[in-house]
Amino acid sequence: MWAVVAAAWLILSATASSARGPYGSITVGNWKGGAFTDDKNGGFSHCSATTIYQSGIYFSVSIAANGNWWLGFAHEDWRLTPGQAFPLALTFDAQPAFNVYGMPRDAHIVSVDLPVNSALISQFRKARQMTAFAQGQLFQFNLSQTAQLLPALVNCVASIKKNGIANAGEFALVARPAAASPPQQAALSAAPGSTRSATQTGTGFVVSSSGHVVTNQHVVGGCGEISGNLSGEAPAKLRLVSSDETNDLALLQAPSPFKEVASIRQNSIQVGNGVVAIGFPYHGLLTSDFTVTTGIVSSLSGILNDTRHLQISAAVQPGNSGGPLLDLGGAVVGVVAAKLDAVKVARATGTIPENINFAIKTGALRDFLDNSAVTYRASEWRDGAKKETADIAREARGFTLLITCTVNEQSAKKPGN
Repeated sequence: MWAVVAAAWLILSATASSARGPYGSITVGNWKGGAFTDDKNGGFSHCSATTIYQSGIYFSVSIAANGNWWLGFAHEDWRLTPGQAFPLALTFDAQPAFNVYGMPRDAHIVSVDLPVNSALISQFRKARQMTAFAQGQLFQFNLSQTAQLLPALVNCVASIKKNGIANAGEFALVARPAAASPPQQAALSAAPGSTRSATQTGTGFVVSSSGHVVTNQHVVGGCGEISGNLSGEAPAKLRLVSSDETNDLALLQAPSPFKEVASIRQNSIQVGNGVVAIGFPYHGLLTSDFTVTTGIVSSLSGILNDTRHLQISAAVQPGNSGGPLLDLGGAVVGVVAAKLDAVKVARATGTIPENINFAIKTGALRDFLDNSAVTYRASEWRDGAKKETADIAREARGFTLLITCTVNEQSAKKPGN
């Protein structure tokens, strides 16, 4: 593993045809790196650190001696055309995407320059999650360790400039702010990842005439401020009323009621019955409006025969979490909760799973609402109740909300890469 990462350093971090290093070291969680020199003239070139994700992608973050930042990506299965740039959309914490260009360095490696003093750097500085969309593929990256990594990279550049490459050490031991030199303080204030808050999004739906909203607990866990808005309307501040970590449910309340309320189905749905999932996946990257997907109930139990869940074929993505799963009459039959991790399953079985997603059954939802003393609207499926998907979506527009959550890094630390 170490030899592979070391090789990736040399490839991903090279600004010219080749680079030599690392000198000294940067060790922050799974990130490893150091200082590099230009192999042509021996002069200090840049500082860089690299990690590998479960997808097999190597990801590097680098800062040049002149203060320019860039990102690098590599995968052994990629087949890129060197020198032929292609458009790439970077999204941070589900905010609107930034359109940049990736430049292939060889068949397996691409670098992305970050414009100096741009809004992109500002977003990268505070982000906890990043997605990259290019050539029809979407890749996801956890940025939870960059708050420690990026100041270490800045410290690396400042230290090498001051003390020389021969005196390179462990750069992750960043000097205290009071002892930092003015240039280093300025660089730290502009370094991506140095702020303390981030935004994440999910989906919720109105369940009572008193303004109660249901979503997943993992959507709002660790949040300071929570807001929700119907598609095309202004957001309203939501208050967390109660949560159930075991069943991954959370109850929120708006300061005033909404016009429309979802109805919750009482009688059981059956395997093979059609369902409709409503939500806000990859909000800002795909669309600012909600999306609608259809499928069937594939099983009445989830992973390891968990009978609290339905298995569904309707496509869901990050951002769908907490959204309503509706039957063909428009009643709620589940709360969208998760999709199967295709990468992990493929590595374990050798095959890529398709159309395997999960929703929390209404039995757990009704118990949660009863325990929270919430009066909800109940309904039962009757023959002849089937509606057109477009009509179901139109009705759902009145009770399905985009949930936006401000996360405090100190209170919501996520696991590493």
